[in-house]
Amino acid sequence: MSSSSQVALLEVDLHPDKPPILHTRPADDAVRWAAEHRVALHAVVAEHGSVLVRGLGLRDAAETVAVFHQLARTGLMTEREAFASRRAYAEGVYSSSKWPPNQPMCMHHELSYRLEFPGLMLFACLSAPTEGGATGVADSTATLDALPGDLVERLEREGWMLVRNYNEEIGTSVAESFGTEDRGAVESYCRANAIEFEWQPDGGLCTRQRRSAVVRHPVTGRRCWFNQVAFLNEWTLDPEVHEFLVDTYGAEGLPFTTRFGGGDPIGEDVVQLLNEVYKAETVLEPWQAGDLMLVDNIRSAHSREPFTGPREVLVGMVDPVRLADCSPTVSVNAG
Repeated sequence: MSSSSQVALLEVDLHPDKPPILHTRPADDAVRWAAEHRVALHAVVAEHGSVLVRGLGLRDAAETVAVFHQLARTGLMTEREAFASRRAYAEGVYSSSKWPPNQPMCMHHELSYRLEFPGLMLFACLSAPTEGGATGVADSTATLDALPGDLVERLEREGWMLVRNYNEEIGTSVAESFGTEDRGAVESYCRANAIEFEWQPDGGLCTRQRRSAVVRHPVTGRRCWFNQVAFLNEWTLDPEVHEFLVDTYGAEGLPFTTRFGGGDPIGEDVVQLLNEVYKAETVLEPWQAGDLMLVDNIRSAHSREPFTGPREVLVGMVDPVRLADCSPTVSVNAG
């Protein structure tokens, strides 16, 4: 059966301001339902970039973990180089990043600064917030097409650079990010993953990694805006938070920021422009308890709206993809 036939069987609702939504009845066995519909769900994601499954009625973490395993084609990933802490429910299944609920998490592609990243993101809502908290999505090709040509050309030529300063006070620690406290193991990981590193006198670690900002989807060949230039830039932070961090750590010691690939700072005006384009391309639907969402991590960026009330959304990063298989515009030397 063709992909288009699989999509037609699911009767997906399409609206211009929402992600594709598949309405289904609560399943007595959600794990079996996921196994039976896996091919069709992947076909919907291949055609539209994402799909929200409503009505499945996911009830708890154990069931969700089992569903994620059914939907993953090549396995769940263990997160490395995280920028914020998560709770681990099981191997490869996590909570949403611990980020202030009153602050948005701007559009980004998960782990786009790594040499291997998830091809597919899985989200499951077990508890919906009282207000807000939606996971928005934005088409990365449409985003790319909406950006100024000169900015795209520079970032294609130079790539982008992520600068991180690890400490024990804010963000993830070295151990949380690399899975070890052993300096030798951390250094080996950095060399193998094209990450420049420098240990600080106080024991902290500064890293820099240069990556492509535009890639081609490994299946479709579509050019995609694929990075975290805006999300991990200092100017995306709340102004009061930014001022506090600069006062505390200095302009060169911020926990994270991004630069042009050649090392030049990325100004507040550029970050504001990127976030405005993302906003114009964003579609979203408020979570309901029991919802399941699949997002192509290369074709679609995702975000999180501010929220009030309890929110429990589980995350699975699956079907790893190598940057080298996405026609990167910037070469890296790993080894």
